[in-house]
Amino acid sequence: MRSGMAWMLFVLLVVLIMIALMRFNLTALHEPGPTETRLANLFKHYFIYRASRHGIPPRPKDTKASIERGGSHYGLDCSVCHADDGRSQRPLGQWMYPRTSDLTNKRVQSYSDQELFWIIQNGIRYTGMPAFGDIESPDRVWDLVNYVRTLPGDSQKGDSAK
Repeated sequence: MRSGMAWMLFVLLVVLIMIALMRFNLTALHEPGPTETRLANLFKHYFIYRASRHGIPPRPKDTKASIERGGSHYGLDCSVCHADDGRSQRPLGQWMYPRTSDLTNKRVQSYSDQELFWIIQNGIRYTGMPAFGDIESPDRVWDLVNYVRTLPGDSQKGDSAK
């Protein structure tokens, strides 16, 4: 009797979950609702936070030289989507969904340096952010992190501001 009732509750739960999932529009033609956006951002931030806690190599000691190298690399690797000033004004970045992030805003700059390193090295699936870990050395990724911290903006900037 109990196992039959448990089985019916399980089937009912599966049916309710399927109905709820059918309500989501997974196309890139329409903006997601606030609940989907919050949940996606919550999972993304949690995953980046956890993943960036281990295996990040030390940053270069000469930060000034690293920033200069990062500016050159940024022009080749990043400005195609994020524009030269980091504010996402290039057509390619505007057509992506979700749109390319403004690298100068508080949300992006609040990531720790290790989190930015992890994002640049590994990319973020289901966004336009590619992974550079297979084509760039760890030092070059650190150069990009250090350069992104210098982009003009009015927000506090992660570890480098401390």
